[in-house]
Amino acid sequence: MSDTVSTTDDLDRPGARLFRIYQASKYLSIKHSSYFHVYEALFGQYVGKYFTFVEVGVLNGGSLFMWREFFGPNARIIGVDLNPAAKKWEAEGFEIHIGSQSDPAFWDEFFRQVGPIDVLLDDGGHTNVQQIVTVHKAINFVRDAGMVVVEDTHCSYFTEFGNPYKYSFVSFGKRVVDYIHARHPQVAPAVADFGSCIASVRFFESIVAFEVDRRLCLKPEPTSNNGISADVTDFRYEGSFAVAIKDVEAKLSFLSRVPIFWRLRLIFPYLLGLQARLESRRVRYLFK
Repeated sequence: MSDTVSTTDDLDRPGARLFRIYQASKYLSIKHSSYFHVYEALFGQYVGKYFTFVEVGVLNGGSLFMWREFFGPNARIIGVDLNPAAKKWEAEGFEIHIGSQSDPAFWDEFFRQVGPIDVLLDDGGHTNVQQIVTVHKAINFVRDAGMVVVEDTHCSYFTEFGNPYKYSFVSFGKRVVDYIHARHPQVAPAVADFGSCIASVRFFESIVAFEVDRRLCLKPEPTSNNGISADVTDFRYEGSFAVAIKDVEAKLSFLSRVPIFWRLRLIFPYLLGLQARLESRRVRYLFK
C-alpha cells in the first residue's frame, strides 16, 4: 500500500490528480496503482470535452463517479455490466446497459441503440473471450481519434484464465500489430481487417490501447524529395556474407539480357533472407 500513498503525496507525479479523484469516490472501485498515469496519458485529451465514454464492468459504481469528476459534465458516460443490479446507477445520471460482453449479439444491439462512441474502457471479466470479443465488436463503432482500452491484461499470463495461451488476449494484441504491418504492400495480407481502422497499438503494464483513426491507416507508397544524391555506398550488409552475395549479383549483371540469368536472380533474395536469419540468431538470447 506504500506505493499508492506516495501517489497522492507527490502532486506532480503523473496520475496523481486522477488517483486523488479515485480515492475520493464515495463508492467502491478497485484499480492497480500503475493504471492512473496511463489513464491520464490516454484520456487527458477528453477532459472538458463533449464525447462518449463507455466502461465495461461498473457494478459497484465507484469508477463511474471517478470518470464523471475527471472528465467533467460534458462527457456522456455509459456503463456496461452483466449484473442487473448495476441499473441503479441510472438514477445518478449514467446510462447503463446490461448484457454479456462475450456475446456478439449484445454488442450489436448495444451499438444499434448507442451509436458511435469515442472511448471504450474494458474493466469487465478479463477472460480471453470477453476481452477479444469486446475489441472485435467495438472497434468499428469508435470514431476517428478514439480508442478501445483493455485493462487487467496481466490475466493473459494467469493459469486460472487458461493462460499463457496462443489465443490469449495479449496474443491477440500482438496479432493486431501484424494486421497493422499488413498495410504495407510487401507484407503478407492479414486475415482480419483491423488494419483499416486501428492506427496504432500501445502496450503498457497490464493495459493495451488500440488507437483508432481511419485517416491514418494509409497504404504506404515510396516517396522521394528529389534532392541531390551523395552517391553513398549502402553499408547495411558490411562485414557479413550478404556482401559477397550482392557482389556476385552485381558482377553477373552483364547477363541481364539472358533469360536464365533472370531466373537465377530469384535466388539472391532467398540467399539474403537466409543470411539475415542466421545473423538474427545472435540475439536469440533476448527471446528466452
